[in-house]
Amino acid sequence: MSEKDLAGRSPAVITSVQPGGGWCMSLDLAWGRLRRTWLRWFRPHYVAQMQQQRQGHCENCPHEVVDYRDLKYYRNVCGYRFGKDDHYTRPGRVPLAPLGLCEIVVASLVAAGVVALSLFGWYRWNWASWLSAGLSGIAALAWCQTLWFFRDPERPIPQEPGILVSPADGLVTHVDVVPDPDFPEGRALRISIFLSIFDVHINRTPCTGRVIDRRYYPGRFGNALWVSVAESNEQFWTDLEESETGQRIRVKQIAGAIARRIVNWLRAGEQVERGQRIGLIKFGSRTDLLVPVNGGWEARVGPGQRVYGGTTILLSRQKSLGS
Repeated sequence: MSEKDLAGRSPAVITSVQPGGGWCMSLDLAWGRLRRTWLRWFRPHYVAQMQQQRQGHCENCPHEVVDYRDLKYYRNVCGYRFGKDDHYTRPGRVPLAPLGLCEIVVASLVAAGVVALSLFGWYRWNWASWLSAGLSGIAALAWCQTLWFFRDPERPIPQEPGILVSPADGLVTHVDVVPDPDFPEGRALRISIFLSIFDVHINRTPCTGRVIDRRYYPGRFGNALWVSVAESNEQFWTDLEESETGQRIRVKQIAGAIARRIVNWLRAGEQVERGQRIGLIKFGSRTDLLVPVNGGWEARVGPGQRVYGGTTILLSRQKSLGS
């Protein structure tokens, strides 16, 4: 399958910010149902107050929305808003991605359970001290890695005109030209970035512009270092109309062998700023940036170079074609 074939397929319907679902998302949604039931029974005045503050419109809304917390998974498909709309698109006081909270809670409970079991086994069943310590150490390391994975640091965003910044942290694996019928001449310049489990996994917009298209393709979960994953793996495409040139700029979030959940919370038609958070990919993945091959862009990075989302300049406008 080529990228042209992939673009020609009918994408799946986008039903949430995490269209691939997952059991952590199911747990989070189940907790939301319990919370809404409790609010309706015991805090009806709060529910009425939230309904008055709710803005926008959602025709035949398929999901219940009592307050802003109910938009956590539906921001990109729901027309409702509650004031400043950044509760789940940026971290609070603790620099962790809010969309990773359920995974962090589950990891914490599992780690605590393993440590408790290992200590009880050492005390009650005379487990070897090295076995108890080893299990506790593995659980602690896995918990720390989960926290590290979902970190969401602030980044300085370059403000100079005529540039595109990196949509992700990671290692550049490809800078090449690929076929794509959505771009002029049916070709696009592609920069691919591999994200290991140790990289920040927040994705950001490469430019200021407007969301003109979104597509979600279910697929496989091959190694994100392989070239073939651009054709076969699960992925989410976000097309932006770049404000300076009006060109189509595409960000592809591609799942990997470990990453199984792509998150993208941008709405259709939304205006975005350069370096703005757009989502994340959970546990190892790949992000591609595509631009018109003859659009006047010059690559500023090459394979093997490490880049940082929102900060590293990937492409710049050639001086002879710049504004």
